[in-house]
Amino acid sequence: MKLEKITKQDSAIGRSYHDACGAAHALDLVGERWALLVMRELMLGPKRFSDLRGDLPGISANVLTQRLEGLEAAGLLVRRKLPPPAAAQVYELTPWGYEAEPIMAALGRWATRSPLHDPTLPLSATSLMLSFRTMFDPGRAGDFAVRIAFRLGDERFLVSVGEGLIEARRAAEGDPPAAVTVAGEPPAVAAVVYGGAPLDGMEVSGALVIEGDRAAFARFATLFPLPEKAAPPRP
Repeated sequence: MKLEKITKQDSAIGRSYHDACGAAHALDLVGERWALLVMRELMLGPKRFSDLRGDLPGISANVLTQRLEGLEAAGLLVRRKLPPPAAAQVYELTPWGYEAEPIMAALGRWATRSPLHDPTLPLSATSLMLSFRTMFDPGRAGDFAVRIAFRLGDERFLVSVGEGLIEARRAAEGDPPAAVTVAGEPPAVAAVVYGGAPLDGMEVSGALVIEGDRAAFARFATLFPLPEKAAPPRP
């Protein structure tokens, strides 16, 4: 049976590879520069346009507008207005859009093996939380259980570990108390968790402020081993 050609495809998603492969169509949908990162920033819930620009400092307002329109046309996100008193317009992934998280996780884990990866570049709070979901090692966690609150700039998150599982999400009203609260910027937390930076030094410098069970956070920071680097490119 001859498959019917979908002629409206290009108008919804922009340029196309015109290739029936599913991977090619995935790149039709999210292969434009910044598209996947816009989706990444929405993985933990809706955000305003200004929040997205703040979390993606390299993107222009014009390009962000184009990417949001393209992702909306492709059915990956929607616009909606928050009820009063906020009454702000936000962008939110559709259920299908949220299904892209495992793809991003696999891509991120794969790319950390690159010898060209620079972990000192800017890192958003959402990206840090998603990295916890991606890099968590249940074997290292064992029977360790903890609930950690993170204050990262103006954003609040709650990360829970228990029974070999991890949950990382935005904090909500009425959340149970955490054993420890960690305050600072995302790169400072990442430096401890992924870079092996001494916790004492980060506290002395003021880069991190830890309230509560400090030992629990120190244990938590060991649960996210990075994969071995791939061979460097030949000169």
